[in-house]
Amino acid sequence: MSVYKVIEIIGTSNDSWEDAAMTAVKRARETVRDLRVAEVVEQDLDMGDGDVVTYRTKLRVSFKFEGDQ
Repeated sequence: MSVYKVIEIIGTSNDSWEDAAMTAVKRARETVRDLRVAEVVEQDLDMGDGDVVTYRTKLRVSFKFEGDQ
C-alpha cells in the first residue's frame, strides 16, 4: 500500500500558461522526490504595470509520502 501527499504550487511565466506550469513542475522536481501527478487547478494573468503580462498557473501535485509506517 502507498500513501501520497498533495500540495499546491504556482508557476509563473512571461510566455504562456503552459510554460508557467512547466516552470512549477521543474522547480518542484528539484526539491520533491517521487513526484507523480500534476493537475492544473487555476490559471490567471497578472497584468502588472504597462504592457507586461505574467501568466500564472496553479497546480495540485502529488508525491509518494515517506513517513513512519
